[in-house]
Amino acid sequence: MKSLFLSALLGALIFPMTTEAKTETLVLGGGCFWCTEAAYDLLPGVKSVVSGYAGGTTMNPTYQEVCSETTGHAEVIRIKFDPDKVSLREVLGYFWEIHDPTTLNRQGTDVGTSYRSIILYANEEQRLAAEASKQAAQATFRDPIVTEIVPLKKFWPAEDYHQNYFEKNPSQGYCRAVIAPKIRKLEQKLGQKDK
Repeated sequence: MKSLFLSALLGALIFPMTTEAKTETLVLGGGCFWCTEAAYDLLPGVKSVVSGYAGGTTMNPTYQEVCSETTGHAEVIRIKFDPDKVSLREVLGYFWEIHDPTTLNRQGTDVGTSYRSIILYANEEQRLAAEASKQAAQATFRDPIVTEIVPLKKFWPAEDYHQNYFEKNPSQGYCRAVIAPKIRKLEQKLGQKDK
């Protein structure tokens, strides 16, 4: 019995039963984080999306502080994705489709630096990929892309009530008028209703 247990243990160490899936992380902002979070929740290969703040100077900012336009932060999302299912290039390509990167400090009726278009890179690979993606995307826009590409210093998760906001509040006015139509278009484009 003991030898059977030892051989099973040795087998598990040499040939593990499960392999841990790879995960990469990217932080970006394209206006209201409720919209971008809902959009990236649709993309196959995305494991999680967290709304938050980045690109500013205040430590641990609150929503009210960010909205006051005094902290320098943008509303952003932190995306964790499986690079075997969706590449960094595809995650960045999707970014140009889900918002207007040609409007400075504005997305629709949301106005201010907290709604700016921004990609915050964690390493040189992400910086190069973001720059190449921006250059390629420019061919599809008449106006110049104004998206900032800057190093990520710190990501601050937003308050709990902002997380999965569209999923939790589909009947809320902003969700019905702004997010729901965008999500329907993205679902049609992706050819799916669920991830």
